[in-house]
Amino acid sequence: MDLQKKPSLILQLKCIIQSQNHQLLLLRDLEKEVGFVAKWNFMSIIEKYPSIFGVGGGCGKELPFVTLTGKAEKIAREEGEARNLMEPILVKNLRKLLMLSIDCRVPLEKVELIGNELGLPHDFKKSLIFKYPEYFSIKVINGRAYLSLENWDSLLAVTACEERFARERMLQSAGGQNKVRITKDGNYLGPFAFKMCYAAGFRPNKSYLEELEKWHKMEFPSPYLNARRFEVADPKTRKRVVAVLHELLSLTMEKRMISAKLDAFHSEYRLPSKLVLCLIKHHGIFYITNKGARSTVFLKEAYD
Repeated sequence: MDLQKKPSLILQLKCIIQSQNHQLLLLRDLEKEVGFVAKWNFMSIIEKYPSIFGVGGGCGKELPFVTLTGKAEKIAREEGEARNLMEPILVKNLRKLLMLSIDCRVPLEKVELIGNELGLPHDFKKSLIFKYPEYFSIKVINGRAYLSLENWDSLLAVTACEERFARERMLQSAGGQNKVRITKDGNYLGPFAFKMCYAAGFRPNKSYLEELEKWHKMEFPSPYLNARRFEVADPKTRKRVVAVLHELLSLTMEKRMISAKLDAFHSEYRLPSKLVLCLIKHHGIFYITNKGARSTVFLKEAYD
């Protein structure tokens, strides 16, 4: 989180420059874009990275401006090409996001809220939603715009955990080994097990591992089934909530999300009222950091 602070400023300034006419930003307009205080952070970034930002003007009547260097423009174009190639992945993930919800629909402003996390383009309504009417539609319900799923696809109703289990089972059968006992790191091979990644200093005792093994073995309904069908107090339903959170984070580009954004989907995915306590309880699966301005939830297995 500390390491990304500087690149985030660079990327923010890059986006501001790209949004300007003629792809250049007058330095006098920088304050309008980012505010007086943040302006100085961006000025130091411009000065420190001449390979990314080129400064011109300032002679005669020409006002000083900042633009991207040729090398930075080339990388920005490659990013655009990568986004175009990612379109099938984005469409699939957006369909899965809607399939996870209770009524296969999510308020449009909430999709926009996590657009960056999902890797969606800024104009995703035009470039994705309207482009694929067989998958998506926008419906106004009680004065609120919802992104709705047009067609259910059972082939997509497969979780990241199920895909991982299928891969591990193939590896096990190829290697001729059968993992029958739970290991000291808390991992267990099974269709209802999650990958556990504990901190280096964490030393679980025997009773903890025994309880964890029971939890790993416990069956639970698929997160793609309608949550209204299950009793909230049922232990299997509580485990299903963990699967929903795991799947939501798996759909993001960086396998992480600001906790406030995750909590914004409380009603659509029937998330627990005390979300942070649920995440802390399952600290082998999720990690919460308060580094930066807001707390962020990480899917730990993605950061091995």
